[in-house]
Amino acid sequence: MRILVVDDDVRVASAVRRGLEAEGYAVDVAGDGVEGRWLATENSYDVLVLDVMLPLVTGDRLCADLRAAGNWTPILMLTARSAPEEEVRALDAGADDFLAKPFSYVVLLARVRALVRRGTPERPAVLTAGDLRLDPASRRVHRGPVPVELTPRQFALLEFLMRRAGQVVSKATIIEHLWDFAYEGDPNIVEVYVRQLRMRIDEPFGRRSIETVRLVGYRLDPNGG
Repeated sequence: MRILVVDDDVRVASAVRRGLEAEGYAVDVAGDGVEGRWLATENSYDVLVLDVMLPLVTGDRLCADLRAAGNWTPILMLTARSAPEEEVRALDAGADDFLAKPFSYVVLLARVRALVRRGTPERPAVLTAGDLRLDPASRRVHRGPVPVELTPRQFALLEFLMRRAGQVVSKATIIEHLWDFAYEGDPNIVEVYVRQLRMRIDEPFGRRSIETVRLVGYRLDPNGG
């Protein structure tokens, strides 16, 4: 899952980024409304986290502009002021949720997960592919009754593939969503993580749920292999 954080407070933005990345999310950060608008327009995100008080273009203005342009990516608005009028302004601009600073990171993460789940009708609370089950809220994976332990990045890759079960997904698309847009590392990193996933969710159970589509990418069997 890929998230854009737009906040001119470097300390807050860095802390949020580190925390989200530790959970397996790919995170891009912008320091003002203009940069945030460009990133949100040029890239595909699962959630936008916008501070209200941004330089150049305020967060609520940016939110309203994105909605006017037909961008319905779930938006969580942050503000240093908890006055009711601030919340009303953010929600009226088209935000999906609102969180006042200072906030608990645990609450922020829960709000982000909730927005990811309800972003589109295709995002159910619990993902299934045959007897493979992934719960984004509890961060748990089961193959039938057996729990499967995954690292945050492995979990993020499996969630990404399960949300697109039956579709062929390219390596480039996976890198774009699971690593930040400026990633310049080894493109074979995707193969490494796919191999790790197969060793966790398929091989011990005699399954082959993740198919390699030669020269294209990968496809997860919607029936769980």
